[in-house]
Amino acid sequence: MDVSTKQFKHCDLVSVSGRVDSATSPKLTEALDSLLNNGRYKLVLDLSSVEYMSSAGFRAMLSALKTCKKYNRGDLYLASVPKQINEALELTGMTTLFKIYPDVTIAVGNF
Repeated sequence: MDVSTKQFKHCDLVSVSGRVDSATSPKLTEALDSLLNNGRYKLVLDLSSVEYMSSAGFRAMLSALKTCKKYNRGDLYLASVPKQINEALELTGMTTLFKIYPDVTIAVGNF
């Protein structure tokens, strides 16, 4: 799994690729925590290149979302969510927690 970040004027883009499971999710958590610890609370998570995500990956996203929304400081948007991951989000009821956009440009533009 690879994680890269890119800073924009109003938000940060976190691009994830590969498999997010219990072995790799700490890397995602570390990248998200690094941004949050630097006061960057408006995040877009690009999932277009993610092949698989386990509950550990969902937990990392939920933890970051909770921190972003604390004290109304920001939000965590999901962009380009693959079909199988979107189905898992629907099954767990998480689609109501995240704002999901069809592509990164639209997600970044909504901040």
